[in-house]
Amino acid sequence: MTSTTARTVLFHELGGPDVLKTEDVEIPAPGPGQVRVHVEALGLNRAEALFRAGTYYYQPTLPASRNGYEAAGTVESVGEGVTALAPGDLVMAAGNFELSAHGVYGELVLLDESSVVPRPAGVDAVTAAASWVTYSTSYGALVRTAGMAPGDQVLITGASSGVGTAALQVARRSGAVPIATTRTEAKRQRLLDLGAEHVIVTEQEDVVKEAKRLTGGRGVDIVFDAIGGPGFRALGDAAVPGGTLVLYGFLDRRPAELSWNWPLTVHGYANPDVTRSAEGRHRASHYLNSGLTDGPLRPVVAEVFDGLDRIGDAHRLMERNTHTGKIVVRP
Repeated sequence: MTSTTARTVLFHELGGPDVLKTEDVEIPAPGPGQVRVHVEALGLNRAEALFRAGTYYYQPTLPASRNGYEAAGTVESVGEGVTALAPGDLVMAAGNFELSAHGVYGELVLLDESSVVPRPAGVDAVTAAASWVTYSTSYGALVRTAGMAPGDQVLITGASSGVGTAALQVARRSGAVPIATTRTEAKRQRLLDLGAEHVIVTEQEDVVKEAKRLTGGRGVDIVFDAIGGPGFRALGDAAVPGGTLVLYGFLDRRPAELSWNWPLTVHGYANPDVTRSAEGRHRASHYLNSGLTDGPLRPVVAEVFDGLDRIGDAHRLMERNTHTGKIVVRP
């Protein structure tokens, strides 16, 4: 096996979408324990826009930082000692790596064997690229961490995001009752169509009052929050005493405030809780693959861009916050 040149997205400085550049990069042959993957589709995540701008929880290594957690493709070649995968196998990136070194925005990527998971047969690349991060996050946070059970009332903030739309389906699959929040009226009907039992529009409705009204005065059992900041306190006020709050994002960079509606259980969730262990990846992979195969899990794709040169346009769409679901790029 030899190295080969492939088109790859890099950035050499922090900034907006324009700092993302497509360049020819030499991709080495896979070493021991590594696989080289031909990328068929990329799924964008909010973390990647934050990383590019220097506002993620860790900083990129500049110049020539890579980016991207999520991709679907085919194993092109494998290194010494790799026995569970072979050329031609359908895989997805597990998103459990450092972005500067291993980001998957490219035509061809080199990953550790432990950084890929199986892609179910019959699932196209765009669907697969829109699936792993959203569903593994929702599964890890709601099922594994919060212990979501049938009948639970679950408040999902930022519900039009990729993770938010996945969480609606994960809640439904568990027999729980998803209540979505969104900032504007424009997305209310779309979220109802995607499985929300109720939608709270935060620009015109009070989250606490609506959550109490919708649950007969009781409050929600679980809160799944992407935002944090001072508004996190009101989400605790909307919960039943003894409820569970899972904070997985920090779109509001200000310190999160806690409710005095005690007792409450509060978790700060990060997806490596699932992806860093073989056991976690195994369980999340089976959860996702069965859901994609049987039908209850279907990622919502907002738009598909063709060509790595459109990656800046894809990031601009993400930052406008007008889309619902995942943004995908086909290299």
